[in-house]
Amino acid sequence: MGEDVYTYENTVTWKKEKIGELTWEGKPSIEVATPPEFKGHEGIITPEDLFVAAENVCIFTTFLSRSKLVNCNFKSFKSESKGFLEKSPNGFIFTKILINVYVTVATKEDIPRAEEAIKLAKERCFIGNSITTKVEIKSFIEVDS
Repeated sequence: MGEDVYTYENTVTWKKEKIGELTWEGKPSIEVATPPEFKGHEGIITPEDLFVAAENVCIFTTFLSRSKLVNCNFKSFKSESKGFLEKSPNGFIFTKILINVYVTVATKEDIPRAEEAIKLAKERCFIGNSITTKVEIKSFIEVDS
């Protein structure tokens, strides 16, 4: 493989019913299952949860790197995501992921920098650039008082 190719590996092992264990080497394992709406289990992380979370976490980590590039002095960051799984002629698909990003900055001069970092995070997010699902980001930026 070329020097700009990275691989990410994991294993899923069936435990019982519609429940499995997702493992990575050197990282915590996660119990996973089919969601209740598809005759699965309550209270267990699903592939649907992981799909939406992957985009949300990617926006977060990309924001962290891009905020340094644009010299954004932020004090806090929080993002909330919601994925919309809808029936289509080909079965269920995620049609949209909505992410609300909440950033607190140090000064009002940091507001446009935070806006730029969020814009760059959406443009550069590896996950978002790898999926066909529409990703919408709404940003809420305030100055630390």
